[in-house]
Amino acid sequence: MTSGTAEKLRPPKSTTAKTGKKKRKPTLAHRAEYYAMRATIGALRTLPWEVACKIGERLGALGYKPFGIRKRVVERQIAAAFPDLDHEAVVTLSRQSYQSLGRSFVESALFDSLGKDGVLGLVDEEEGWHHIDDAMSQGKGIVFVTGHIGNWELAGAYVAARGVPVDAIARGMANPLTEEYVTRVREATGMVIVHDADAVKRTPRSLRAGRGVAFIADQGVLGLASTYVPFFGRPAKTPRGAAVFALRFEVPVIFVVALRKPNGRFRVVVEQIETKRTANMDRDVDAIVATFTEHLEKWVRVVPAQYFWQHRRWRRQPPDTPLELRDPSA
Repeated sequence: MTSGTAEKLRPPKSTTAKTGKKKRKPTLAHRAEYYAMRATIGALRTLPWEVACKIGERLGALGYKPFGIRKRVVERQIAAAFPDLDHEAVVTLSRQSYQSLGRSFVESALFDSLGKDGVLGLVDEEEGWHHIDDAMSQGKGIVFVTGHIGNWELAGAYVAARGVPVDAIARGMANPLTEEYVTRVREATGMVIVHDADAVKRTPRSLRAGRGVAFIADQGVLGLASTYVPFFGRPAKTPRGAAVFALRFEVPVIFVVALRKPNGRFRVVVEQIETKRTANMDRDVDAIVATFTEHLEKWVRVVPAQYFWQHRRWRRQPPDTPLELRDPSA
């Protein structure tokens, strides 16, 4: 290994985080995982873009077979969402979802090597951008929402690369070295990454400054303020934060997805989410959450192989959920 390679692979120094909190000390296992990830990404950087992405697809497919990582969860959830599919079709769609996930990982890992212009070049079709222009002209900030569909990292990176100031709320990672590296890659396109633990404090400040704040709002996390809304007809715990902030600060809600096309490029779709303020804040919040979940389901039906079925979407449901609507992956 040359000294240049060693420098590239060296883990980031353990310094004080932007939040002022002392960072966790990485373990030996964290370091091993970090070096393996950096070595893999370093090798992929030497390849043409499409070749690297195809390798990502093949690596992703290994998660389905032979490793079988959450294989039954994926198959059962797809079968529940699309009851008209036969078993062979479910298996095919499941395998494709792993391939899509692997490709998305490689694409996202290489964004920083593309730069802003390269990220913009990945998109060859765009719909509804005028919603963002209209919202920015109000000068009050924007709440962006999306789900784990297509390449959700690209959705935020593309908006930021277009010159829209975006703070993206991200969940913390178990490995502090990986987290810091991934944050640097994400921020290379102009986004600012905000840890979810700091979202309550940072989001009001960002919205008042006229910035966009992006939420990935389709995972029911334990302890996170949520509501239950239908997703493919089954009640699914869904975070309320995006809707609460939008109503409290009277800013528009914009739904954005980046869907991969057969040619490897992307179609970015921007949609306005209707918001209404009445005397019942809780009901207004629930209505917004239900609406952006409906938008997500609509696009999952269009490109089902590009959804993150590996997450147990219906794991947390109301206790009185009818038996036929309970978590199919349980």
